[in-house]
Amino acid sequence: MKAKFFKLLLIIPLVVFSCKGKQGGVQPGEATKTDDSLTMQTNLIFNPADLPEEPVFDIVTNLGTIRIKLYKETPKHRDNFVKLASEGFFDGIRFHRIIKGFMIQTGDPLSKDMANEASFGTGGPGYTIPAEILPQFNHKKGALAAARRGDAGNPMKESSGSQFYIVEDAATCAQLDGAYTVFGETIDGLDVVDKIAAVPTNFSDRPTSEVIIKSVKPVL
Repeated sequence: MKAKFFKLLLIIPLVVFSCKGKQGGVQPGEATKTDDSLTMQTNLIFNPADLPEEPVFDIVTNLGTIRIKLYKETPKHRDNFVKLASEGFFDGIRFHRIIKGFMIQTGDPLSKDMANEASFGTGGPGYTIPAEILPQFNHKKGALAAARRGDAGNPMKESSGSQFYIVEDAATCAQLDGAYTVFGETIDGLDVVDKIAAVPTNFSDRPTSEVIIKSVKPVL
């Protein structure tokens, strides 16, 4: 009984982390389509066209580097991540939510400024991504998955436009299989995932010391 209760406590924050007033992945008022104007960028850090079908990225943090691979079978999420990385969108963003024995979450642009701390978890690029939930991709350790609003306000399970989480413990995250889009995996740096997960947090699962993404760079 104790084990089941523990899992329930862990699942609730992730499911509702984008609901209004909670630590959300997407604001309720965000658009559901990418505005064409958002794709017209200049001064890109790299050319997305140069990347392979399954690109590899280094997420460089102040606690070390996590190397991830994006799946070709989830092209909408892959292409969106590539686009944001090419624009430097993730640079300076914090891991704003950490639950040891569960997952670490980041991708909210509001977290670049501590003045926005009360709203951490509610930011995004202004759009959502259609779900690409596939049975072959589960929440194994190091899995890269998209945050999203809860089912009540998001019956199609659309993903946040930028927020994502990395699985720290497969056993406690297994209950999320089939409910969230897993679009990549950690291929090196699981020790860094564990190091981030071990950072002390407050009652809101906010780390009490900074965990910041310095850059997200393709490995060519």
